[in-house]
Amino acid sequence: MITAVDTNVLIDVFTADETFAEKSAAALEHCMQQGRIVVCEVVWAETCALFPNDKDFEQAMNKLGIELSPMGESCAQRAGGVWRQYRKSGGKRTRMFADFMIGAHALSQCDRLLSRDRGFFKKYFTKLKVLDPSK
Repeated sequence: MITAVDTNVLIDVFTADETFAEKSAAALEHCMQQGRIVVCEVVWAETCALFPNDKDFEQAMNKLGIELSPMGESCAQRAGGVWRQYRKSGGKRTRMFADFMIGAHALSQCDRLLSRDRGFFKKYFTKLKVLDPSK
């Protein structure tokens, strides 16, 4: 079982978020027991920005056993195609393109996605299994 993790879950854990840290950490642990935990380049970069330096970031990711799973060409094209549909249907630019990349990566290369942004992913990536740690 391969679980992709969204940035919001890692932010919960690494910043000890008062509302979500405990549930996100428990969900992450549960997923780790079932298989690999991966993130795409977007989540890797967004999470890295939380840390004061690269060494601390790398140590934290290694401690959790989180691997970088690069997006391939078809995955990037899928993200672009879903973004195009979103914009054609009236979607505003307030939604970040990064979310489309995270969804496409999880759908193309993983079995599921651990994210608190379940509604967005369910709407635009209907075949993607999304686990919401806040539930």
